Amino acid sequence: MSTQYRTREETVENWPVRIVSYCVGPIWYAAVENIDPGAKIARSDGTSREEAERRALDKARERLARTRTFRT
Repeated sequence: MSTQYRTREETVENWPVRIVSYCVGPIWYAAVENIDPGAKIARSDGTSREEAERRALDKARERLARTRTFRT
């Protein structure tokens, strides 16, 4: 496993998500996914880990804020 691969969990718009980031060559990639069932919500890239994660999280926040939930 590469030392540049990182995964962490966070809550975004009341949804538990996993943030995955890694580097391939000079480009950093990040993905935000729903922890259960593991669907990708947003992806992005950037020149640094922070930029790629920030951009992916911004997209995820926008998409999750529009997601309707139903009370049971």
